[in-house]
Amino acid sequence: METLIHSLAPQHVFPIHHASDVSAARRVGQKLADALGFDDVKAGRLAIVITEAGTNILKHAGEGVLYIMRTQSGAAMAGVDVLAVDAGPGIADLAFSLQDGISTAGTAGTGLGALRRQADEFDVWSMRDKGAVFFMRIWSGQAAPDPCAIELGALCVPLAGEDASGDGWAVACDGGGAALLGVDGLGHGPDAAKAAAGAIEALERRPAAAPADVLQAAHDLLRITRGAAVSVARIDHATGNLRFAGIGNVSGTVVDGQQRRTLVTHNGIVGHNMRTVREFDVAFPAGALCVLHSDGLQTQWDLAAYPGLFARVPAIVAAVLMRDFIRRRDDAMVLVARRRAYS
Repeated sequence: METLIHSLAPQHVFPIHHASDVSAARRVGQKLADALGFDDVKAGRLAIVITEAGTNILKHAGEGVLYIMRTQSGAAMAGVDVLAVDAGPGIADLAFSLQDGISTAGTAGTGLGALRRQADEFDVWSMRDKGAVFFMRIWSGQAAPDPCAIELGALCVPLAGEDASGDGWAVACDGGGAALLGVDGLGHGPDAAKAAAGAIEALERRPAAAPADVLQAAHDLLRITRGAAVSVARIDHATGNLRFAGIGNVSGTVVDGQQRRTLVTHNGIVGHNMRTVREFDVAFPAGALCVLHSDGLQTQWDLAAYPGLFARVPAIVAAVLMRDFIRRRDDAMVLVARRRAYS
């Protein structure tokens, strides 16, 4: 049975500049918890995580961003993911700062420790002068097994001043593998978002198909739209390979900790002008990352410039790439997937 995870699920983005921004984020988190059936204890833990994460941004960096979204996981159980991102001075001694009672800001120092204690899943990356990113996940009940055998992290941000994003992503997974799709609808706004939704529907219809077949399905569905750039990667757990095909400017990259390999896309517009579709395979060992992103992000990123980042959860990798390489003149999307070591 296939599981589909995609960018059509709401993702709430809160720039944090003032304590009132933290309050607004907490209220939205409460509404999401209610919608997902959290009990009072779990909803209370989520409120603490959002409050402490936002307050930590204000205390130590002055400003940053909170992302709040439904858990990006194939598990049947509902959950909420919280990402706290800043570009402040970083944390000199992370392990020391995560102890309760420790503070470098003259406060009680319970904030960072509370994040780790209250979250069901927790991860953090920080570097001197390059800020910090915290990831917290809270399940509605006991943590459920994830059938996808991959870890995901994805962010999708519309052009400033707009609500709809023409960029999108989707992941379909089953026992044998997973398919990743990144899409950039031409232009931006509602018409571009309609094209992105059509590409996601193509993967929903053909979740186990080869990348070229998914692109053909998207080409057929997008004929009535303005068209899009689309890239598709299929991960095969049995062979340990990744098969890729792309049309347009949705970049694909495989990083295995030792080297970075750029995946080739071809010119064209899915839905209008798609002449050449070629697939090719690359090795995708356990632990490797596949990164898909739209041209809303610059391509000159290098995870080697961020010591320790490769080993962090994909959501943190996605957050750093979005923070440091967003162009801010278009919609932006980044999807990061890691093949689990036990798959």
